[in-house]
Amino acid sequence: MVSKRNAWMIGLGAGAGLAAYAALRPRPESDLAGQVVLITGGSRGLGLELARQFLSLGCKVAICGRDEEQLARARGHLLERPEASPYAEVFAARCDVSDREQVEHLVREVNGRFGRIDILVANAGIIAVGPIDSMQLEDFEQAMSVMFWGALHPIWSVLPSMLERGSGKIVTITSIGGKVSVPHLVPYSCAKFAAVALSEGLRTELRPRGIDVVTIVPGLMRTGSYLNAFFKGRQEREFAWFGLGATLPGMSMDAQRAARQIVTALRRGKSERILTLPAQLAARMHGAFPGLTHWLMEVANTMLPSHEGGSRELIPGKEAEQRLNSWLHRLVTGLGRSAAKEMLEV
Repeated sequence: MVSKRNAWMIGLGAGAGLAAYAALRPRPESDLAGQVVLITGGSRGLGLELARQFLSLGCKVAICGRDEEQLARARGHLLERPEASPYAEVFAARCDVSDREQVEHLVREVNGRFGRIDILVANAGIIAVGPIDSMQLEDFEQAMSVMFWGALHPIWSVLPSMLERGSGKIVTITSIGGKVSVPHLVPYSCAKFAAVALSEGLRTELRPRGIDVVTIVPGLMRTGSYLNAFFKGRQEREFAWFGLGATLPGMSMDAQRAARQIVTALRRGKSERILTLPAQLAARMHGAFPGLTHWLMEVANTMLPSHEGGSRELIPGKEAEQRLNSWLHRLVTGLGRSAAKEMLEV
């Protein structure tokens, strides 16, 4: 005869097995045609590629950024793409996502244009690369304002109407830096850790109320964004290693492939998607063996440029590349430069 304790254990095991099966089994992909998508940071890079993907699925797309000229160029670029139908609709508006009032105004504009927002993609970001000795409190404040508050502000603005309808989708673009803190990217990692916590917590509370929240954790991607990142310390050397990592195959992922995986995760209602094999390995290793991960990060840090002789001045990647003036680096990062042209990063 089975004892009550054993029966309870068997029931618990069966329940856990059913829950695991429900979480892992393939889900049908939802049809997004006709839905309205708002993408922050959509005028270049990954945000621009996501806009292309959503347009190809028949969505109405709104993008925002801080540069009006770049937004106009992005909008024209999207409407001229082969995947854009003659009836494609793209709305572009200037907005600094770190400013709550600007975000609320943006959401009102998009609602006024399309009537609602079905999908929000919180994608806006900024990268400052350099050793901790070169960082200042302002670097942490800026990272948090763009990548945490810049995610929370649009989420907070679209949430009331989504809750009222009992439907909606939110995609938070975080980073492997939000799972494992990376040397020479500490302010960035701090902001991304906060964004991961926000996204995971929202999913737990909002999923039962009809709103899917998907946490996207990219590794390095070939978008050409390293040319628009900012560098401190020994700027040319910081640019050199970061540019290689963001460009070389095996270390970085093609932006089109990354965008397709993000859209698929959204359509299937996944809770999380980690992009690139190195990022998946890093996240799982850190979860299982945090001491080993910290040791590996320490080893990696010894191979990065020291602060000695460095500067606290932030300069953009394009300027750092000019100072580096290396034909070999330009040759090796050729894929990244091609991606930068395609993603309007230059």
